[in-house]
Amino acid sequence: MGLLPFGYTVTSQVIITFMLALTVFISLIIIGFAKNGIIFLKIFIPSGIPLWLLPLLIIIEIMSFCLRPISLSIRLGANMLAGHVLLNIVAGATVYTLTISVFLVILPILFIMFFMILEIGIACLQAYVFSILTCIYLFDSLYGGAH
Repeated sequence: MGLLPFGYTVTSQVIITFMLALTVFISLIIIGFAKNGIIFLKIFIPSGIPLWLLPLLIIIEIMSFCLRPISLSIRLGANMLAGHVLLNIVAGATVYTLTISVFLVILPILFIMFFMILEIGIACLQAYVFSILTCIYLFDSLYGGAH
């Protein structure tokens, strides 16, 4: 949507991507407890570690689990925003080049077309990464106790 003229990419806003990731995160917790009950909490206990190291690793695992929505949202939002900033810079250069010479404007327009194709590829890749990470997190929620 953001690559259309006068369009806007909502996923370039971190709050939108954070709410998407938070929805996935809360759903995974609900699914994990619904399927496994209290055994769901075993995902925070790594297997095969010494008992004296267990409290520290549980804290690290809980922090890692709670930071997942932030990681997902910043990854998606930053990549979408970076592509749009790059397009704005090249579009500004195109306008500036137009004031110098009409013949020089062809090169920046080709750059814009290339970056728009690249931006479509990045958008598809980010949707794929978001989906794959959600599937991995879902697998952990469903079968986390069976490392």
